[in-house]
Amino acid sequence: MAYGRDEAPTRRRILLGMSAAGALLAAGCSAEAEGEKKDGKGGASASPDTGRAPSGVLAANFNEDPRGTTLDRLKGVQAGWVRGFVPMPEVEDGAAGRQRAVAMLLTAHRAGYGTVLSLKFPSAHRPLPAPGSAAMDAELRRLDQVLDATLGSVDILGIGNEPFLETRAEDQRRGRLNAFYEAVARHIAERRRTRFPDGCRTRLYMGALNRLEDPATHDAAHDRWMSFVRATREIEGVDIHPHVAAIGDTEAYLRYVLPRMRPEQRFLATEFSLVRLWRKHLRDPVPAAFARRRGIAAGTPVWQALRDAAARPLPAADWKELLLGSGWFGAHRSFLTNQMRRFRATGRLTVAAYGIAQGPAMVRDIGPDTVPWLLNSVYSNLTAQPADDGTPAPNPAWYDAFRSLQRAEDRLPVRTGTVPV
Repeated sequence: MAYGRDEAPTRRRILLGMSAAGALLAAGCSAEAEGEKKDGKGGASASPDTGRAPSGVLAANFNEDPRGTTLDRLKGVQAGWVRGFVPMPEVEDGAAGRQRAVAMLLTAHRAGYGTVLSLKFPSAHRPLPAPGSAAMDAELRRLDQVLDATLGSVDILGIGNEPFLETRAEDQRRGRLNAFYEAVARHIAERRRTRFPDGCRTRLYMGALNRLEDPATHDAAHDRWMSFVRATREIEGVDIHPHVAAIGDTEAYLRYVLPRMRPEQRFLATEFSLVRLWRKHLRDPVPAAFARRRGIAAGTPVWQALRDAAARPLPAADWKELLLGSGWFGAHRSFLTNQMRRFRATGRLTVAAYGIAQGPAMVRDIGPDTVPWLLNSVYSNLTAQPADDGTPAPNPAWYDAFRSLQRAEDRLPVRTGTVPV
């Protein structure tokens, strides 16, 4: 999910990504650091498979903006995995490894983290390219730059971010969405096979599906999506993004995708939250104790308190009072723990990812109809004051839960081995 409107790529944003992620080694050096050797055709043969397939992982998610996701903050929550997505229009010729999300994930990979990269093709206001067209050829050339920078380094590649939210309804009805992503998936599988004929670290998933709690989404386009996943041996599973208004709604996602995959296929949940529930309560009054504490009028709506906190971060104790004192939020403080238990109980979860830090787009123009992504983040780094040592304030509902859900087998350094291509 993107927090703000799609923006045209600019060199300033790419340079900002370079600053956020630090200086990068060349992609070839990264591959060699993994023990891979170049063959005579310019490809690479993988090192022996000494890792374990990821299973039941909880990762830190930064979406498209890694600025608040430093390695120190990842260490603070004991995370061993990190996920982000690359908006493909931001990829410039020769600079794929320096695009900010890609750069951050490559930096994390070299530091021993497990990594998940999703490819976002924003097409809500333009037709998707048709396979075989000049526009499709241009899209694939851009894609190859990202693949050359990341294959063999990232552990999981998500083919698509939220295709059904990022594509015109007309393209979904006419099958253009499916044709485009199927062509992209085949191209990626072939690129991986050519470069890593003896096996590759990078696993391929199709993703991600949204709003499956609504029966209207169970249409021909979604059925074709899942049929392609099931029929394509190179694809290990599907991604889901259950941003829901009720805890039980996530079950609809599992009921839809699990029976439609091969028994050995698995799922990702690289985004999930109760943000649609939070949104329903933005016009509710703030807790009375919070109003007294802050000396504001009783009945002040929650959205106004969030807007004020974004402008002038609250003391951590006040922020805690605002969140946990609101029954609609505090009553669900076990959501992260309970949802991860449910995902893991299926025996088919590969990686789930939860928002790690608040980003600038989350705190911009807050109003009564805002989607309050800022309430999901494990760190409340933009709405609450840091500790005296500079450590960002935790979200009182999610910080301890996220740490406690980390398992010894997912800690650094992550080694996932290789998969046959």
